[in-house]
Amino acid sequence: MLPKIKRKSLLYKSGVEYADYCINHIEGCSHGCKFPCYAMIMKKRCGRIKDYNDWIKPKLVANALELLNDELPRLKDKIKVVHLCFTTDPFMCKQPEVASLTLKIIERLNQENIKCMVLTKGIYPTRLADVKKYGENNEYGITLISLNENFKKGMEPYAASYAKRVKSLRFLHEKGLKTWISMEPYPTPNLVEQNLPEILQEISFADRIIFGKLNYNVKSTQFVGSRDFYQEHADMVKNFCKDNGIEYHIKYGTQKKDSKRTEKNFGKENQIRRLGGILPVPI
Repeated sequence: MLPKIKRKSLLYKSGVEYADYCINHIEGCSHGCKFPCYAMIMKKRCGRIKDYNDWIKPKLVANALELLNDELPRLKDKIKVVHLCFTTDPFMCKQPEVASLTLKIIERLNQENIKCMVLTKGIYPTRLADVKKYGENNEYGITLISLNENFKKGMEPYAASYAKRVKSLRFLHEKGLKTWISMEPYPTPNLVEQNLPEILQEISFADRIIFGKLNYNVKSTQFVGSRDFYQEHADMVKNFCKDNGIEYHIKYGTQKKDSKRTEKNFGKENQIRRLGGILPVPI
């Protein structure tokens, strides 16, 4: 059984445009990503964890459902969308306790007609195919930045394989659930050589694609022409999505010039970064 911790609150404002509130009902993440993981960096800086080995041993928030029941009466009319999760993974591999709690949280939020946006590097349980129970309006996503499994082993050592992630998401799509892809942090060629159109074709069934550059990595910043690289690839994503009727969003700072809407929407996120807070980042 996973170790347990208790918290004083569960729902908090995210400061990002696609989900105004979020829930992180686990401390740490056993996927052990090495991009590096910004969430891990900030948790270490705040003294919540000691090191990487501490981070990859997740702790369950034992009173999560109790907190949720206490907070929903006060907040439910203010919430548009709840994101699961920004500083952990709601369906991390080989952690059935995590998946069980996540499903209970989604079901509870849906009882209040609150939409959930879910993101994982794990595998979605097949029981989510019960559309009536787990929400026709929910959106289920995976992080997918490559199809190269050797690259995954180095950067996302304990996460699900890319192929299994895509398979589980495609299953939910075929059952009528809304699906999306987070292509962030997308690596530069000095980290892995790959064909973006090939990746996009593999996920062409998705309803939305979010594309963003790799931050906090020395090698990516050392790549000559990185700004041109990300602009060209952002354009590829936009053109592919337009041609295939897919919604898209290019994350702040990825293009040479951000749209005024993106600049405005991510202003709060930049303020949080300057203050050294926990940023909402997909992990």
